[in-house]
Amino acid sequence: MTNNANHQILTKFDEIAQKYDSQRRKLIPCFDDFYNTAASLVQLDQQAPRILDLGAGTGLFSSYILRSYPEARLTLIDLSTGMLDIAKERFAETGASEVTYHLGDYSTFEDGEPYDAIISSLSIHHLEDEAKQALYAHIFHLLKPGGVFVNADQVLGKTPFLDGLYRSDWVAKIEATDLSPEALQAAYERTKLDKMAPLDTQLGWLRDSGFSDVDCVYKSYNFVVMLARKI
Repeated sequence: MTNNANHQILTKFDEIAQKYDSQRRKLIPCFDDFYNTAASLVQLDQQAPRILDLGAGTGLFSSYILRSYPEARLTLIDLSTGMLDIAKERFAETGASEVTYHLGDYSTFEDGEPYDAIISSLSIHHLEDEAKQALYAHIFHLLKPGGVFVNADQVLGKTPFLDGLYRSDWVAKIEATDLSPEALQAAYERTKLDKMAPLDTQLGWLRDSGFSDVDCVYKSYNFVVMLARKI
C-alpha cells in the first residue's frame, strides 16, 4: 500500500474510531450473519491458537474468535492508533491477556513463528488489486500447514449492473437506520477509499497463492466471507 493511500485510510479511520463499533451494525445490514459466519470458520485443534488479525481496527472480529478460543494468542495489526486504542480498551475489559498490538502496514508484516489462523474484516478491499494478490501470497507464507485464512470483506459486482444493485441496496438500508446525515455522509466519503475486486477473481488469487479448500461461504450482496486453507 502506498504511503499516500495509508495516510488517507489512517485519517478517515482515526476520525471515526470512537463511533466505529456503534455504527458498524447499522452500516452492515447483514451484521450478525456476516460476523458469526466468519468466526465459525476458525476451527482449530488447539486451545490457545496463534491468530493474526489484519486491519484489526477496534478488535471486533477478534472478539468473536475469543468466544470460542478464550485462550487464543492474538496479534492485532492496524494503521490507526485510534482504532487500536479502542481494541486495547475492549480486551482490557474482557480480561484477555494474550493480545499483542502492532501499529503499521500489514502488507509488510513479518513474524518468525507461523500462525494457526489469519483473519481480516472489511480491510483488504482498500488495497489495489496487485497488492491484494501479493498479500494473499504473504498470508499463505505466514500460516502453518493446516492453518486457515478467513476474510470477511466487500467485493465488486461481476458487472456494472450488479455492482450498482449492491450499492443501491446498501444505500437504501443504511438510510433507513437512525444514522445522522453527518454519519451517512462520512460513510459515503469512506467508500471513496474502496478498491474492491470481484469475488471470483479473489478466489482465483487465493488458489494461485497455494491455498486449498477455497470458497465463499457466505454472501449478501457485496458482503462476503471467504475461506482458504493451507494444507
